[in-house]
Order: sequence, then C-alpha cells, then structure tokens
Amino acid sequence: MGKKLEKAPKEKIDRGHSGTEDDSSKSTEDYQCTGNLEADFPELCALVGMREIPPVTLRPRTGVTPTTDRSILDNSQSQLDGGGPPPADRFSCLKPRLQVELEGDDPRSVREVRVRGWKVGEQMARVFSRSLPNLSNLQSLHLWRVGLTQRTLTSLRNTLSLCLSLRTVLLEGTPIPEQCYHILIAEDSMLAHLSLRNNQIDEEGARLVGQALSTPRSANKSLLSLNLAFNRIGDAGAQHIAQGLRLNRTLLCLSLAHNHIGDPGASGLAQVLGPFALTHEETVEWRRLMSAQEANQSPRRADSKADRPLSYPSSTSLERGVKTSKSTSKRKDKDPPKKEDKPSALANQTAGGVATGGQGGATGKKEDTKVAKKGSDTKVPRGRGAKSGGKEKRPPVPEQEDKSGSAQNKVVETQEAVCPLLDTVEHREGCVFIPGNHTLTSLTLSGNRLTESCLPAFLSALASQGEAGSTGGTGLLRLSLARNHFSPDCEPFLKIQEVMSIRDPLNKSVPQLPEEEQAQPV
Repeated sequence: MGKKLEKAPKEKIDRGHSGTEDDSSKSTEDYQCTGNLEADFPELCALVGMREIPPVTLRPRTGVTPTTDRSILDNSQSQLDGGGPPPADRFSCLKPRLQVELEGDDPRSVREVRVRGWKVGEQMARVFSRSLPNLSNLQSLHLWRVGLTQRTLTSLRNTLSLCLSLRTVLLEGTPIPEQCYHILIAEDSMLAHLSLRNNQIDEEGARLVGQALSTPRSANKSLLSLNLAFNRIGDAGAQHIAQGLRLNRTLLCLSLAHNHIGDPGASGLAQVLGPFALTHEETVEWRRLMSAQEANQSPRRADSKADRPLSYPSSTSLERGVKTSKSTSKRKDKDPPKKEDKPSALANQTAGGVATGGQGGATGKKEDTKVAKKGSDTKVPRGRGAKSGGKEKRPPVPEQEDKSGSAQNKVVETQEAVCPLLDTVEHREGCVFIPGNHTLTSLTLSGNRLTESCLPAFLSALASQGEAGSTGGTGLLRLSLARNHFSPDCEPFLKIQEVMSIRDPLNKSVPQLPEEEQAQPV
C-alpha cells in the first residue's frame, strides 16, 4: 500500500506539469482571434509568457511622419519641465506601446500598426504572427528601432505574407548584421511600398536588394517605391542597385539619398535608363525566351489552320476533316471550359460546305448533307447554315481562335507585357541592345558625392527616353540631385532641370519620397 501511495503523487505531478505545458502551447495556437487588436494583443502576450505587456493605444488619424510623433515629444518635454501628471507618470509616454490607427470607429478596423523604440523579440514575433493576419484592414506596418535579428525578421516576413491587405512596410533604424532585408521584396512579395532608411545597408546589402529587384530569370512585380536613404551603399552598392533595375519594370520611385554615392555609381544608374547591351547571361536568357515563344506559337498556328472553313474539292477529304475534328473534340470533352470548341468547329465546317456549294453546285449540296449527318452524331445542336444560306448564329471566329490557343500562349503574352527581354531588341556592334528602364519615374540622389562629370550621362539617358517615347513607360519625371558636389548653376544641371520642367511642369505627377524626416543616421 505504501508503494502505491508513493507512486500516485508522482504520476499526478508529472501529469500536471506536462498538462500545463500542453495547455499553454495549445492555447497559444488555438486562440481564436477576434480581429480586435486591443483585446487579442494582451491575451496573446500573456499566453507566450510575457511579463510586461505593452498597451495598445489609439493614434489619431493625422498626417504624421512614420518616424516622428511631435505631440508625444511635446507632451514628454512639458512633463519634464514640471507640468502635467505626477512624477511617477512622467515617463509613461516613453514606455513600449503599440500604436494603432483605425479606419473608422470599429475597433476591428485597424489600418495601421506602429512600433517605436522597443525591441521585438521572438515572443513578440509569435504574438504578431497570430494577431496581424487577423486584421483584415491592415494596410501599413511601421517599425522604428525595433532591434530585429535575422530570425525575427524571417518570422515577420512570413507573417506579412499572410496579411492580405498589407501593402506598406517601414523598417527603419534597425540594423541587422546579416542585412537580409531583401527577403521583404522576394518575387512572391505583395508589398507595394518599402522603406529601409537608416539601416546601415552597405555594398553587400545593396547586392542582395538588387538581386531581389531583378535577375535574368526572375523579377519583383509588386514593389512600386523603395526608400534606401541614409545608408552606406556607396558606388559599388549603387552598381548593384542599377543591375537590379535593368530588368525590373515595376518600381516607380527609388530614393538613394545620403548614401556616399559618387560619379561611378551615378553613371551606372544613368546607363540603365537608356538603351544598354545585354550581358552574356541576359543574352542566353533572351534566346531561351525567344525559343520558348516560337515553340508556343507553333501549336497555335496549327490549331488556327484546323479551325479555318473547309473547302476541300472532294467529299472524301471533307469526311476526313470531320473525323479529325470529332477525334480532337472527344479529347477535349474532359475539359469543361473548352466545350464550345465543338459547335464552333462544326459551324466552320458547315460554312465551308456552303462556300463550296456556291462555287461547285451539286458537289456543294452533297458536302452539305454529309456535314449535317456528321453533326447529328455529336451532341451539339444542328446548325441551320447549310440550308438557310449561312444565317446560323455561330460563335465568332476570333473568340474561337482565342479559346483554341493553349494556356502557354497566355503565359507568353503575359511575359511579353512584363519581361523586358521580350521587348523590341536591336543588334548593334555584335551585341543585343534593349530599351532602358522607362518605368522608373522618380530617382533621388540628393546628399551624395556627385560631381559635374556624371551629369552628361543623365542628360544622354533623358534624351534617349524622349526619343523612344512611350515604349513601356513615361521615363523619369523627377530627378533630385540637390546637395551634391557641383554648382547649381552649372550648365548640365540647368539642362536637366529644364528637361524635368518640360516633362512634369507642376512636379505633381510623381509621389515624392520623404528624404530627411527624422531619418538622420543613428
């Protein structure tokens, strides 16, 4: 009896301990988020074991910059000067808190979340992974000095991919030694606006970002604006960014302000804006795409020939044509969207019989009869064109031809609209030239180390864009070169300003990225 009594408490303790761990882990994963961040956030923080839970505070819907909240700073200063709440609450405004902005009065309509000045560790990353995807209206996420690591940034990136409405992310003042910011602009990313200011990004980080923008085999197709101001990109990093702009046809606004960029880096960026020769790797990819395009078009041509009206001189060849169309239609019976191929092919054959009958007399009538008999074997309603002189209601031929084209043709058409390698090329000097990047409309290079010697390269690129017209974009509409190492009165700079004023007189068609709003280097 004594041994049994001793074992019983041990089993109860073990079961109780393991049950507590299972309950905590399961409750974290199985917690049903309501979409109300003010209620879900503290619950999830408690479930992951956080002792100090940042409060959720509403932020007024005002046009405050991402990294500046003047009202908070003014209130904290007034408290330090002696006014305001008691001394115990003087520094409450500096404590970690989650700032949210609502779309309306509904607490579940959070459209913006801001984290400022406190570290987002693995526990907080787990909380975000459960709470943020349940915010259906979340459009913007602002992170400033949040102390991310490569692991937490990867977790955050996976979380952002689940936020269907999120399009803007500002990750600023958060240097990461691995400089893995490029995972935010991967090929499958849905972000449209990304700011990476003041993150100490150097040549290596710029290389990764450039590869994320585009390579000969892949390209980002969602990012519209990228802010890399106040980093350490330099000339080599600018060359990597220019490499990423070669085959990217989505990015509209790019800021490289205050990045220690000189004439070599600026010249590389200017070269991409005008026609340039393909590298060996790009040429190989261009040939592969052209071969694939020709291979995808050949079955389309064969299908279009089979769908043309038949006008064979003998009824035997007509019967062969009908049998061929029946066999192909039977193969396509399993595909529901292509059921209309039968009536259209039958209608084309009947129309062919009418055309032959008009020219060959009795021969045409025999062909019409045989076509009608063949049509009765199928489940398609009989056409009346053979007897009424072509008054049947048949599908238009262009629509049938579009449906007869395979899915590969649609893929090729999509590639033609996106991939610049399938654009008009020019063979010159033994190289293949393509038009430059005419999609980028705003480029900011202010506060760098540019001299007057790099300005002719930009003038040449602008001239080539003007000659090319709208062959894939409007070209640069805003080029900011202020605060560099050249005189504002030099002739090349005045010519650039003149061209910019002609292209965009009011300078309002291009959204301007903020350059110096509380983004000075740490």
